[in-house]
Amino acid sequence: MIKIFKAKKILTMNPAQPEAEYVAVRYGTILGAGSLDALKGWGEHEIDETFADKVIMPGFVEGHAHTMEGTLWRHVYCGYFDRMDPDGKIWPGIKSKEGVLERLKEAEQQLDDPDTPLPGWQLDPIYFDNVRITRQDLDEVSSTRPIGVLHASGHIMNVNSKALELGGFLKPGLNHPGIPLGKDGLPEGELRGPDVMTPVGIHVGFGRDMLDCDERGLRDFGKLCVRAGVTTVTDLAARLQEDSVDMMLRITGEDRFPACVVPLRFFHGLTPKELVDHAESLLGQSTQRLRLGRIKIVSDGSIQGFTARMRAPGYYNGAPNGLWYVAPDQMAEIYDLALERGLQVHTHTNGDEATQLAIETLENALKKHPVPNHRFTLQHCQLADAAQLRRMAGLGMCVNFFSNHTFYWGDEHYRLTVGPERAERMNACASALENGIPMAIHSDAPITPLGPLFTAWCAVNRITASGRVQGAHERISVEDALRTITLGAAYTLKMDGEVGSIEAGKRADFAILEDDPTTVDPMALKDVPVWGTVQGGRIFSTADL
Repeated sequence: MIKIFKAKKILTMNPAQPEAEYVAVRYGTILGAGSLDALKGWGEHEIDETFADKVIMPGFVEGHAHTMEGTLWRHVYCGYFDRMDPDGKIWPGIKSKEGVLERLKEAEQQLDDPDTPLPGWQLDPIYFDNVRITRQDLDEVSSTRPIGVLHASGHIMNVNSKALELGGFLKPGLNHPGIPLGKDGLPEGELRGPDVMTPVGIHVGFGRDMLDCDERGLRDFGKLCVRAGVTTVTDLAARLQEDSVDMMLRITGEDRFPACVVPLRFFHGLTPKELVDHAESLLGQSTQRLRLGRIKIVSDGSIQGFTARMRAPGYYNGAPNGLWYVAPDQMAEIYDLALERGLQVHTHTNGDEATQLAIETLENALKKHPVPNHRFTLQHCQLADAAQLRRMAGLGMCVNFFSNHTFYWGDEHYRLTVGPERAERMNACASALENGIPMAIHSDAPITPLGPLFTAWCAVNRITASGRVQGAHERISVEDALRTITLGAAYTLKMDGEVGSIEAGKRADFAILEDDPTTVDPMALKDVPVWGTVQGGRIFSTADL
């Protein structure tokens, strides 16, 4: 039976018919959008007025997130900002180092088994005037059970002495840029980068596959998608081992799982050839709700964690340059092999030196493998300057900016990490559009909360947490912002022929909104309520989660 949904307004993202009042769906596929008379011609149908007083948009496409957030909510939330969990509960943010330690102590007292690890997440010392949490601080919570707290960036972890001991790091003589040492010659308790986080993480509740979620976590992440209006979501750094893929196939295949998940094979712990071979081998297992066969490279760390790779003049506060997570020859080999085999690569570049490496590497690779429509995408790409954006345009690259940074860390970037001039140009959405670069914007959940309308608000207004406008010249229109969280993000995933707009032949994926985001005050864009989603023709309401 054909179902025709009536709405107060449908924003289609289809330039041939930007707005409509009805959309017809059959077997999870859109037959068309338009007037009722036009759609009746498809044959026998029923009118569904569930959304008669709602606004329908294409389901939001989150082009950079991590399903691990669903699992993280079972750990201790240590973030600075208030945040909603999958069940709708608001957890208050913590405003001091002492507050973080107190919340950890409260959680520790609830644990019966003395050997049970205590994991926390979303710590960010930059909000505490960059006062770091040491192993001695965490020893005050417990000196007998392993404790580890993951930073908001996901690139740093603080641990106590017991965790360092179990990981084999509580000893003098260590010489690694990711392991700062104290005056006693022992690690301070801060671990920077996956190669040093992983050996200790397995003892503090973050498994070797800490970027992967489990069954419950994936289902919980699906709830977050519905609350945010997201119907297609990436898992942008997964190891995708056989048991993990089997689990994801099973869970996404459940009738009430509400999203299409697009996990990317993360380059870590294997050779470039092994990476490409593995990603290619996964292609044949893709389904309508689990899309496999893409690659993710992380080239550097985070700006606010001072682990991103910066060109001159470096960090504004004089901090030493950050860390490389990939060697240039490894990136070159991955790009060459991926282009040769027709696989897409997304590359994390936070600092402008990392962006420069990716640009130059792809430029050389394309000389050997001149592949059209490759859509290699730079993720975050926060400090790209005008010259780099022009080169990216010439190479046919896409970009997915971390627009939420302006709100969450904009003030700190301005005063501490990169200084006023570069902070004003960070996440240069307007410049990218002017250069014709296909563009998305993202939350990087769990780094910041999943919420495309909030991300769009950040790109439109560029307001910092203190209320300043930062980089007014890089603001974009509401219409452009809405495109980046729908068709723009779909394009970066090579899925724009399936999702991202409401038009005949595409999947019936909709975000159901209570207000029209094109008519509210741009400052209210983030506050437009999400009623729920339709994914593949199936209806999901936030009220039923």
